[in-house]
Amino acid sequence: MAETNFIDYVKICCRSGKGGRGSMHMHRAKYQPNGGPDGGDGGRGGHVYLRGNHNFWTLLHLRYDRHIFAGNGGNGGKCGSHGANGEDRYIDVPPGTVAYDAETGKYICDVVEDGQVVMLLRGGRGGLGNQHFATATRQAPRFAQPGEPMQELMVILELKLLADVGLVGLPNAGKSTLVSAMSNARPKIANYPFTTMEPSLGIVPYRNGRSFVIADIPGIIEGASEGRGLGLRFLRHIERNSLLLFMVPGDTDNIRKEYELLLRELENFNPGLLNKHRILAVTKSDLLDEELEEMLAEDLPDDLPVIFISAVSGKNMQQLKDMLWNELNSESNKLQSVAEGGSIVHRDRDVSTLGKDFADWTPDYDEENDEDFDELEEYDFDELEEEGSNVTPEDAESAEELEEYDIEDLKEYDIEELEEPEEKRE
Repeated sequence: MAETNFIDYVKICCRSGKGGRGSMHMHRAKYQPNGGPDGGDGGRGGHVYLRGNHNFWTLLHLRYDRHIFAGNGGNGGKCGSHGANGEDRYIDVPPGTVAYDAETGKYICDVVEDGQVVMLLRGGRGGLGNQHFATATRQAPRFAQPGEPMQELMVILELKLLADVGLVGLPNAGKSTLVSAMSNARPKIANYPFTTMEPSLGIVPYRNGRSFVIADIPGIIEGASEGRGLGLRFLRHIERNSLLLFMVPGDTDNIRKEYELLLRELENFNPGLLNKHRILAVTKSDLLDEELEEMLAEDLPDDLPVIFISAVSGKNMQQLKDMLWNELNSESNKLQSVAEGGSIVHRDRDVSTLGKDFADWTPDYDEENDEDFDELEEYDFDELEEEGSNVTPEDAESAEELEEYDIEDLKEYDIEELEEPEEKRE
């Protein structure tokens, strides 16, 4: 990625907490030689959430904090003590962030509002203590359930800017000049292609204190939808725009052909972009006279509004604002927003593209020495023998039939995963 503070594309490793194991404690008290089971339940593991936060405008803070690990649940204790729940982790992201599975490219969720919370990974449930398995015929169960394991996921986070109007055009079409003329934003302007290397937003003032947001993205070239130039990386920023403003210079050889090229690239990237309202602005019209404008107008597309503008001389700039405002507030545009549910249709990402983008990404933690990856110990019934009390075949048979107890739809566990008692009988 380019050395810039505008980071809109990161890969992070998320891990929820594993559940604590249930306790196999037997009650011990003076004058109560057979107190019975009182093992408590294990605490649940911590969840991992995505949370919208309007105080962030890029994903820069996640570029240097790429591992989000929730806390593990505590083990159950004696006297029915419940283990502590693991600490939840919240990942603050700017509104407009989309999450994808880095392994499969599958769409996960979309955070579009400030304060919106979406669960990314669920922590493991804690195991039940032995007090849950006491029956009339098995009054002293010497087993408990282990906690559920953690979940781990590699996540791709993409930021798609929230703006009302998106500018679409080839390099040097005058997009940055228009943004600087209509708003107080000051993007870089120069007389060479790809001057704009990162998206920029500008707030355009309108009549009676009203305003709307306009987004400028790097220029699109032919083949941008296939990865050429910078278009593939930044085309996603116009997916959320309500209105697309196509910009074609007036000194272009064929305005219609250039407009159709831009339209074709958008269709190849996401066919849903063709359903958005569009306006065509012929820029640099200060170089054209009235006769030439009339000649060019005859060959322009007739399925969308067209206007000749000049950001340098200010020609038709107020008319352009009026046209944009009227189109944004038209009934058809509002109905389209309602039909789309206020969002966009997200497609799954191509796994090969994700692999190229993060080919040099490696985790900076040692998975082999990570205690969360330790396998559960296996225990034999011979190890559970206690002085004065042995595990009977009846207990073993009952432990292997734990799946018959449908207690809150808990998972089935094998007896080899059970742990030995925390306190031995005296």
